[in-house]
Amino acid sequence: MRGNNVLGLIFSDIHEERIRELTDKRTMGSVPFGGRYRLIDFPLSNMVNSGINKVGVITKSNYQSLMDHLGSGKAWDLSRKREGLSILPPFTSECTVFNSRIESLASINTFLANSREEFVLLSDSDVVCNIDFTDVVSFHMKHDADITIIYRTGKLPEKICDPTVYTIDKEDRVKDMLINPHTEGVCHYGLSMLLMKRELLMKMIADCVSRNLYNFKRDFLQRNIGTYKICAYEFKGYTQSICSMNAYFEANMALMQSAVRAELFNPDRPIFTKVRDDMPARYGLGSSVSNSLIADGCVIEGSVENCVLFRGVHVGKNTKLENCVVMQDTEIGANCHLNYVIIDKDAVIKNDRSLFGFHSYPVFISKGSVV
Repeated sequence: MRGNNVLGLIFSDIHEERIRELTDKRTMGSVPFGGRYRLIDFPLSNMVNSGINKVGVITKSNYQSLMDHLGSGKAWDLSRKREGLSILPPFTSECTVFNSRIESLASINTFLANSREEFVLLSDSDVVCNIDFTDVVSFHMKHDADITIIYRTGKLPEKICDPTVYTIDKEDRVKDMLINPHTEGVCHYGLSMLLMKRELLMKMIADCVSRNLYNFKRDFLQRNIGTYKICAYEFKGYTQSICSMNAYFEANMALMQSAVRAELFNPDRPIFTKVRDDMPARYGLGSSVSNSLIADGCVIEGSVENCVLFRGVHVGKNTKLENCVVMQDTEIGANCHLNYVIIDKDAVIKNDRSLFGFHSYPVFISKGSVV
């Protein structure tokens, strides 16, 4: 089955309330990650690498930075006369902002109806992973499934958003589904990605709306386990759900591990992002950098250890950064000491400042702040 017979849909605003510090002025999909990426780069690149050449990005509010990042879709080879990238409007036919996943899908019914692809792949933008969706499509076809959900096997992560646990039989069919359960030990938990036929999606959404049912997990999936053949595809690679500031911090820190980087940034399935032409990072005399990710355009005159520095960050003389995530174009003065700090874009940390957080509770400095 060719990837171009699949329509990709990405929810850019799901679970924004979980990291309100970062999504107050932007949508979840445009949250910076890993030195040069945005969260939406991962599902979007996964789809493009799987041959999907038509992708719709559903958004609701605060999407100016998302539009600026995505542009025409050129960075993902989605700038085309036909198909390509579409940013879908946030209003329903009644001109009210939608409040649920089902409402958002109902609002793009015309987009779905005018599409020609047989299948639709739905994905959130808050799960960081590198997955080959062609394997999911092959699995779906082999099992003649109505819906295929993607899951992982293991201990349920403590910080995962609205966890969904599945009971799966030997034929890979979902027999039961628990939402927000109290589960200990190994289980099968969902990754907020699923594949199904486009016409079936439209039919089920219309049925939910006509019955005033708007909870996607309970009314769309759980209610229909006995009605449709719902199968489950196991993804065994690295994943990280970004659903709290601590989870965001830990996901960035995990990039220091070579095994995590090798899996996320597989050269056979690259993660694409908006290109910003900048000079290489510059390191001053007496500077020191260890176990850190330093993006292009940075100027390092102090000491940096276990940090992720985005493009254009300046670290002053005699300044020491430890366990920090510092976003684009932030200026950090001289003689500062920062440990366990997340700094949003365009912030200014003046000379002689000390900021200390903790591993489980990093200090956050908002966008454009002056400290």
